[in-house]
Amino acid sequence: MLRSVFHGGLTAVFLAASLAGGMASTPARAQQAVAQAPLSAYGALPSLEMVKLSPSGQRLAFITVTGEDRTLVLLDLSTREQIGGAGIGMAKVRDLDWLGEDRILVTTSKTENIPQLGIVRAELFSSQIYDPGRNRIVEALKDTRDVFPMLFSSAEVIKGEDPEVLVRAYAFSNPDRLDLFRVDLQSGRGTLAEVMGQNVTDFVLDTAGRSLARSEYDSRSQEWSLHLRQGGGFRETWETVAPIDTPNLIGLGLNGDSVVIAADRPDMSQAGREDAEFFDVNLATGVWRAVRFEFNPDGLLFHPVTRRLIGATRGTDAGRLYAFADPAADSLWASIRGAFAGRSPELVSFSDDLRKAVVYTSGPRDSGSYHLINLDAGRVTPVGGAYVAITPDRVAPVRAVSYTAADGLEIHGYLTTPPGVTDPTGLPLVVLAHGGPASHDVMGFDWWAQAMASRGYAVLQPNFRGSTGYGDAFREAGYGEWGRKMQTDLSDGVRWLAEQGVIDAERVCIVGASYGGYAALAGPTIDRGVYRCAVSVAGVSDLRVMVEEEASRGARRENSTTRYWNRFMGADGLGDRSLDARSPARLAAQADAPILLIHGRDDTVVPIDQSRIMERALRQAGKPVEFIELEGEDHGLSRGATRERMLTETMRFLQAHNPAN
Repeated sequence: MLRSVFHGGLTAVFLAASLAGGMASTPARAQQAVAQAPLSAYGALPSLEMVKLSPSGQRLAFITVTGEDRTLVLLDLSTREQIGGAGIGMAKVRDLDWLGEDRILVTTSKTENIPQLGIVRAELFSSQIYDPGRNRIVEALKDTRDVFPMLFSSAEVIKGEDPEVLVRAYAFSNPDRLDLFRVDLQSGRGTLAEVMGQNVTDFVLDTAGRSLARSEYDSRSQEWSLHLRQGGGFRETWETVAPIDTPNLIGLGLNGDSVVIAADRPDMSQAGREDAEFFDVNLATGVWRAVRFEFNPDGLLFHPVTRRLIGATRGTDAGRLYAFADPAADSLWASIRGAFAGRSPELVSFSDDLRKAVVYTSGPRDSGSYHLINLDAGRVTPVGGAYVAITPDRVAPVRAVSYTAADGLEIHGYLTTPPGVTDPTGLPLVVLAHGGPASHDVMGFDWWAQAMASRGYAVLQPNFRGSTGYGDAFREAGYGEWGRKMQTDLSDGVRWLAEQGVIDAERVCIVGASYGGYAALAGPTIDRGVYRCAVSVAGVSDLRVMVEEEASRGARRENSTTRYWNRFMGADGLGDRSLDARSPARLAAQADAPILLIHGRDDTVVPIDQSRIMERALRQAGKPVEFIELEGEDHGLSRGATRERMLTETMRFLQAHNPAN
């Protein structure tokens, strides 16, 4: 819960940090010998995050982090004075939204156990409305009769003279429904806005806060259907059977008379396109047409007031691409590209008139910086840094790499080498496998990779088959490849770097979290003979048990989540014992390297039992293992103290079993 802490004392601290070099636009001279930053500088939570402009662009909201405490700060950019502040404490901040110029909506989450409601170790979301003028904080849905005061959808902010907030929530008297409620900004109380059944998965609102389109999914029949508003009701206009990959409603189309849907429609796909595409569906006719940009986007951007589609974006090895259909947005982006030539800026927030924006950069000699762009003034102003203790000379160089896997598939990834090392040869290596596995690493500042590089290690982050960002065929090449080709894609990278002379093949460890934690466990147990040690953070160790756990969470055991895991893992259904041959816990007796297990007790994604099972198996087999349980930590390492401990223990373990010097 927020607590008011406004006293005006944060302004000087913020501005001093901003103007004294929070951004890295004037890098210091390169040095050969680089003084190490403490590990706490990497493991700490970002000192600045969620920087959001107000609708006019005259005010700025952001979260500062000191140790474990988060604080919301509001600034007036014209006077450079603080106009408000609220202590958030250890709550995990998930989003900030301006409600006009005078209030801010803060969405947080925490892991809860509410047995009487059947909630066991679930991540629950709530929102608070902060009014700095009245120095007042109210909780959304507070004192709303019969309503459980937690959010079951993202908060939808409708802009205008009288901004509105709409969220989905449960009413105790209607347990089979998940309705849309309008939140009173003064009291926080909710009133029913629209009745929605539990099968409604997505919806798109117009500028008045009324839903124009909804989607429904029946988990029993596996049917996804699109419903468009007609008069006072909805008409089903399209349906498809989707056991796993359901379409998603994204937002309003370019002209406001259509909605945009992300869907896999081979019958309408553009030649040469590899990923599922975005489609525009006319609200009146239900006719579909593909949304075209100069590249295949992985995300779309919408106008803050009209809520209409204005542009698209895609992450690449060279940075994030943007394309805009809106002339004002295109002009803003052209100015940003000019101001940050040679760098890779990312749009974070922009004003309603698209004349001001907050941009984030990271990469060479930049540990993460926020910048304010003002087209009217023709000025770029530093806002602050995410990791200010990691100065430009301490930022390790990162370069994109590619190599050929054993079966001929091209694998892309990133190689980070120690700061000050101009000719990397014969280095000790850490393979850092990403989670997901349907995810991917990107170019930029990665605090985990940077920390290991700062201690003398090269760090390889492969986007192995099954990763997103390289097309449907590449992602689908990972189906059924847990412990198989997804694993050898990693060790193929080790062999390639050894052939290049960059690393010493006898000095390699593997580290990862979530799916990457599974890959770390599979290294010594399945793809043996490559690694001297392994560190698994929140990793899966027993595939069959993991799928059974997911099945037990759903209303039906054979649900879309279990089908997703079975597809990627290569199972034939629940209870498929073929998974045992690729489960590290069942292969513990053949582990050929020491293993460190780290897991948060509040993990709601991969249960901590997965690491406990692995520890027992390794100890019974007489294999070297260490296990560290993180009190109060979730799957995403959201707490600073436990994140620092994870990093410190990881580096201790690496130095013990694969010393850099």
